[in-house]
Amino acid sequence: MSGKHKLISDQLRDAIGASGETRYRISKETSIAQSALSRFMSGERGLTSSAIDTLCEYLNLELMKRKRRKRT
Repeated sequence: MSGKHKLISDQLRDAIGASGETRYRISKETSIAQSALSRFMSGERGLTSSAIDTLCEYLNLELMKRKRRKRT
C-alpha cells in the first residue's frame, strides 16, 4: 500500500486466514454466521462492531495505537 498501512478490516481478514481455523469452526465457536464470515472474507460486506469484537476476542487480537511518525 505504498507508504500506507493496511485497513483494520484487511488486517482482520489476514488474521482469520492465518489462524489455521476453518470458517465453519470460527462460525461455530463465535456464533457468527458462516455466510457473514464468507461475505466479509470476500470483501462483499462488512461486519457489525459486535462481530468484530467477538472475532478479536476469539483470535486474541488487540487494537493498538501506532506511534506517530515525524514528518520531515
